[in-house]
Amino acid sequence: MSITIVKAKKFVTVSNLGTIDDGALVIQNGKILDIVPWHEIKLTYKDTTEITDYGNLTISPGLVDCHTHLLEFAPTSLYPVTKETQNLAAKAILLKTLASGITALGEQICGSPMLHSDVNELKNSIKDFPLDIAFATTSISIGLDPILHFTSVTGSLAVERDVLVQNNIIMSIAQHSEFAGENIFINATPANFTQDLIPNAGEIIYSQEELNTIVSIFHSMNRKIGTHVAGEKGIDMALNAGFDVLHHAHGITNEQIKQAANQNIKIVATPLGGTHLLPNTIEEVMKMHDANITVAISSDGFLPPHKNTVTFPKIMQGLIGPDSLMAIANPYLKAMIQNGISENEALALITLNPAKILEKDNRFGSLEIGKDANFLVSEGIPGVEIVDVEKIKAVYFRGEKMIQRNV
Repeated sequence: MSITIVKAKKFVTVSNLGTIDDGALVIQNGKILDIVPWHEIKLTYKDTTEITDYGNLTISPGLVDCHTHLLEFAPTSLYPVTKETQNLAAKAILLKTLASGITALGEQICGSPMLHSDVNELKNSIKDFPLDIAFATTSISIGLDPILHFTSVTGSLAVERDVLVQNNIIMSIAQHSEFAGENIFINATPANFTQDLIPNAGEIIYSQEELNTIVSIFHSMNRKIGTHVAGEKGIDMALNAGFDVLHHAHGITNEQIKQAANQNIKIVATPLGGTHLLPNTIEEVMKMHDANITVAISSDGFLPPHKNTVTFPKIMQGLIGPDSLMAIANPYLKAMIQNGISENEALALITLNPAKILEKDNRFGSLEIGKDANFLVSEGIPGVEIVDVEKIKAVYFRGEKMIQRNV
């Protein structure tokens, strides 16, 4: 197939190449064939006529939101849909996500009572959508009174707590999970309910022995496992059980950060909230980075912002989703750069690191030869210099331009 070239004033590659000024990207068959300064490209590919020049704009990897609830909870929360229209709402949400610069998602399937479609039917309905979506199958415990439990295996009907630890349920969840998402909820979640409705949010659901067994089942099936967890006790249990990824980890201590680093555990920070405790602070995320933990920032969308969140104070109302990922990450990425961390390392928290969580960093998350040509063209570095999605002028997915705004 033909070769195309995209050039711009600045490339932030999130790779060993760092930032390239006056660079160019060579694309063939949806993959990155080359990426070097323009003066080298124009000599090597002098006969190539398909060249798109984005002038003074910036090119960076497509954003990756590795912890979302877009296809199960969101459609019925945002739209007055029925079973017949739920998948249409899901596609509308995905289009807005793509237009916001996100080219890959980590979607949680929990067995929501709000899901009108079979999970396999849902996957099939979006299989051709220009987004890379990995699915984590999970169980979930919601901190109502009494606590309600659901699983991706048993579907939209609530189950007894003991069902969560049945070997056949755990094995089925592990079998169908594509990455270490919120596979197990150590703490009951507040979900999107108001405080008065979730008196049991934060309650620990499992014993240490049960968690050890669940992790061993996943690992015996060659599957990595993640957990929804918050609070010192819950995080201790997760660390002792050997989970691969901690989602949220709100309230993590300095000693627990050190232990997570020693065990090579990854962390998905959710600055908007998502648990019964205060969201991750800038200082916590900085300490995770400094300890060489692979830490990603995620929207956990759609989620109502916690009243004490760094990014969205009380003035923000309603549900916040992936279209706000840049704004959610902005205070964290800016603080990292102000503390001497490079723009490439900072940007990794919403590109390469979440791709590692999804176990797809060999395919996307950075601009490198051989990877998918998923990238953004924008008026600055996303999440660092810009937070307004209107400043993203183009979104490419596997070499094809999917979103275009006036330049």
